[in-house]
Formats: sequence, C-alpha cells, structure tokens
Amino acid sequence: MRRDPGTSADSFYEVRPECTDVPQTRFKIKAGKTLSVRKWQAAFSPEGRLDIGKTLSRIHRGGVHPLIRGEVWEFLLGCYDPKSTYDERDQIRQGRRAQYAKYKEECRKMFPIIGSGRFITAPIVTEEGEPIQDPIVLLETNPGKGPLPLRENGDNGNSRQSTFDSSIPSSQGPCDKKVIEWMLTLHQIGLDVIRTDRTLVFYEKQENLSKLWDILAVYAWIDKDVGYGQGMSDLCSPMIILLQDEADAFWAFERLMRRLRGNFRCDGSSIGVEAQLGNLASITQVIDPKLHQHLETLGGGDYLFAFRMLMVLFRREFSFGDSLYLWEMMWALEYDPDLFSMYEESESTSENAEGSKGKTKSIRHFGKYERENMKNGGKNADAPLPISVFLVASVLKDKSAKLLQEARGLDDVVKILNDTTGNLDARKACSGAMKLHKKYLKKRLE
Repeated sequence: MRRDPGTSADSFYEVRPECTDVPQTRFKIKAGKTLSVRKWQAAFSPEGRLDIGKTLSRIHRGGVHPLIRGEVWEFLLGCYDPKSTYDERDQIRQGRRAQYAKYKEECRKMFPIIGSGRFITAPIVTEEGEPIQDPIVLLETNPGKGPLPLRENGDNGNSRQSTFDSSIPSSQGPCDKKVIEWMLTLHQIGLDVIRTDRTLVFYEKQENLSKLWDILAVYAWIDKDVGYGQGMSDLCSPMIILLQDEADAFWAFERLMRRLRGNFRCDGSSIGVEAQLGNLASITQVIDPKLHQHLETLGGGDYLFAFRMLMVLFRREFSFGDSLYLWEMMWALEYDPDLFSMYEESESTSENAEGSKGKTKSIRHFGKYERENMKNGGKNADAPLPISVFLVASVLKDKSAKLLQEARGLDDVVKILNDTTGNLDARKACSGAMKLHKKYLKKRLE
C-alpha cells in the first residue's frame, strides 16, 4: 500500500519571493494522521466539551491542520478547559477581550501611539523620564508629514518643544519609575518587531507589525516583574498569525509566557534561562558523560551555546511551519488537564484545587511526557523539567560524535549546532527527547 506523502502547509505561511534561503518546511498535512477540521469538530460533544485524550493522540500522530491551529492551541496552552461548554468559553472569551481592551486603553493613555496602527523604533524618553526629541520618533508618530519642526516655547526662545510631547505623559515631576521603565522598552520592542519573521508575506502589512508591537507593549506593562525581553517577539508572532482577534492572540501569548517567563526573569547579573541550562548540563552529564566532559574542557560547561534554543523554543532552528509543528507536539506531550484551573484559580483556592488534582482525570487526558513524569515521580520533583530541555539534549546527543571529533573550541560547537538549522525533523526530535527523558529518569532513580 502506497504511503500518503502528505500535502505541503507552506501556502498557509507564505514566504516573500525574494527570500530564497528560507529552510523548507518538512511538516505535511496527512490524511488519517494530522488533526483535521472534521476530526476536530467531531471531538466535541453537542454542548462543546472536548475529548482531549483523543485530540492529544491525533496531535502526537501528525500535528494540527493550519486551518484550526489557533483554536487548538488555545486548549493546549490552557486558555480553556476541555470540559467547558461552548457558552462557557464564549463568556470567558468576551470577558478576556474586555480585559485586554482595558489594559490597552491604560497603555494608550500613557503613550497614545499604542493602538494607533503605528509603532516606534527610537527611544522616546531618557532614564529620568524626559521626552527625547528624536527626528525618527517624530516621523514614526506622524507618518506622511515628515519630522515635525520644533517650535519655540517661551519668551526667551531657549525652551524648545515638539508637538510630539503630547504623546509623552505630562506631570509636575518625573514620571512614575514603572512608567519610565516601560517607556524605555517600547523602542526595543519596535526594533525586534521589524526583525521578527521578516521573511513572511504576513508582516509586509504595517497593521500586522503594529499589532505585534501593541501586544508586546501591553504585556510589558502588565507583567511588571519581567516586562519585555528579547525573544518574546519570536514567541508572540505565531499567535498574531494564527488568531485573528488581537485580544485572543494576546491571551494565548500570555498563557505561553506563564510557562516561559521564568527564562526572561533577570536577577542581578543572571537570567532565568541559566537554570534550564544548568539542567541541560546535568542531563548531558548523565546520558552522555564523554560529551559533557568534552564541552567542559572547551569551556562550554555553562551550556550558553544552547541559550537561543531554550529562549525562543527552536524558532531559529526550524522553518516557521516546522517550529509551529514542534510547539504543538511539545505542548501535547506535556499537556496537563489541570492547566486551565491552575492558571485561573486564585491563590486562596489553590490548596483546594491541589487536593482535587488528578481525582477526576483519566490518565489518557495527560500528554505522554506528563504521564512519564507522573509514573516516575518526576511530577513531585522540586523543579519539573520542561520537554524543551530534553529536546536540546536530544540535538546534542545526535551531534555527539561530530562534536567530539571536530569541536576544538566553542566557535566550533556553535557552528556545528547552527548547521542543524532547517535540517531537524520535529517529530524525530520529540521522539528523541522522550527517549532521553525516560533514560534520565531511570538513571536518576538507580
């Protein structure tokens, strides 16, 4: 019997014709394997309750069809409870959209460019909160008019002020420190936005660039502990493309950041992802001690060469389409049916929620990776390791012989790993990660 070669998904994420060096997407839409529109609709009861076990199984086999990817991701990321009804989800959705509108309006009052369809790429305030009269900003905030002339203000002509000052909050004293910190990040977000997925036709439209900027700017404001960090634009971009409503895209990104925000948390001279790099070192030491020793000898024992892979979840190592396939495979493997309740319930009720965890859930409602954790006691570990760490370990294991033979310095390590770009298979990478995870848990319990 002839195997179905599958249908390319590239037409859903069109690449600009001049970008000829973009890796080809390996992901194929395969009948009977990929979660199709029909299978997805059939997975719901008449009231709207989702058979999450069957859905996870289908995603494991062949990923998600691009037409339904956005709505499937909302469940995988914990935006909605699989047991919820259509009406309950609609109520939650409307409430979240209203909440996002409030957040956005709060930001717009501080900086009116938010929500205007425009964005900035140059600093707008000093560290003291004073407006910066940068011609680039004046041009960006007043498109079609060119830089606005600075007008004289005051009798002596020594004080000069642009009409752009109306975009900066006025006050008798310096701005609130948190406001200044937020404003200092806005141009950096803009610079990252114009570099994000620039090979895609989708981002040729100014409205899509500004939507990405708006979401990241609002997130930076509401998450005052972490704010904005480079790499977040790579994580947010797929949400904008998959979910048409800006508010829905924001909340999907916010849920993803619940998993990853620890990576971006800065504490003095260190950044949160270093903890995961330490875990990666521990895993490699257990499963491939020769490679670990070699990397330490080369001065790479801190595993900083894997920093990017963990920060943006392999966005640079895979084509756009394949990175989406990888993400949904990872989330399906890690899926915990309590995700929604863990995110939604307040701290005051979390103890009650913890007491009921798992009692009404079938084991099939959990992803395979999560099941393995539960079986081996990994779920109760102080710091359960995300599958992404084992994915990186799998890549290192796959390149172990080459690294041992050819790497004579850290530059060689980086070059060998960079050569994997566009040459990795998402399904095989997840399979390799699962095998290493199982081996690691077994060795740790010996």
